[in-house]
Amino acid sequence: MPELPDVAIYVESLAARVLGQPLETLAIKTPFVLRSVSPPVSAVEGRRVAGVRRLGKRIVLDMGDELFIVMHLMIAGRLRWRTPGKKMPPGNVLATFTFPSGVLALTEAGSTRRASLHLVHGEGTLRGMDRGGIEPLEIDRATFAAQLARENHTLKRSLTDPRMFSGIGNAYSDEILHRARLSPLALSKKLSDAEVSRLYDAVQTVLREWTARLRDQLGGEFPEKVTAFRDEMAVHGRYGKPCPVCGAPVQRIRYASNETNYCARCQTGGRLLADRAMSRLLREDWPRSIDELE
Repeated sequence: MPELPDVAIYVESLAARVLGQPLETLAIKTPFVLRSVSPPVSAVEGRRVAGVRRLGKRIVLDMGDELFIVMHLMIAGRLRWRTPGKKMPPGNVLATFTFPSGVLALTEAGSTRRASLHLVHGEGTLRGMDRGGIEPLEIDRATFAAQLARENHTLKRSLTDPRMFSGIGNAYSDEILHRARLSPLALSKKLSDAEVSRLYDAVQTVLREWTARLRDQLGGEFPEKVTAFRDEMAVHGRYGKPCPVCGAPVQRIRYASNETNYCARCQTGGRLLADRAMSRLLREDWPRSIDELE
């Protein structure tokens, strides 16, 4: 799922292309994607885009007079942009937005349909779609510490809970925790002041660094290869590969359709965190430390 850095780059790229442009047509290609019934699609057609913003992991087109188009890409949804006359690549196109400057397509890979599109009237209604998490890059250390201590959860859960922090998901939480040298299973209310400070600094640096890195990589082009797995990442999606800091193999905890990646040597004092499936299978043969594994 695109997270804060990816969505921020989408917003910047869209603003550069559609801000002030009239939306000539909004074509719904797959009916399920439109999750609202009022206002109708015709209410936004012909209107100029007054603003583009991020709402958590959602992208909002402000169409003026408190009319908004809200897109949530979920896991497999992506945006494609083509200048006039250029064809869209083959794929599952859910909706297209036609502007004088080009065509924006909302697509989704696979057969599971989770991406959504809402047409919303009123700032109050729009705010009602916000899960309530605070913006991690707009708070000071004290506010971050207070938010973290609201509930006693694992750091992985706290960082990825949209009611706690806005825009952080599975990928960047792994990177943040590795940068902070903290276990994903450490409890939020059990951290020392020094650990809270390390985590706050890691949130700031990782999210800002990745936003800048993605922006530089694009060089003004529209983001076409948005992914949660990047070679430059330290631990996310790099199970079994060497940690860039200490060289130990990156570990994982698997649950449902997700997994958490971490470095045992850098983050847990060498202790391997129990993987539900493998630790149950191996039982007493499950290695307890990175040294046993090696």
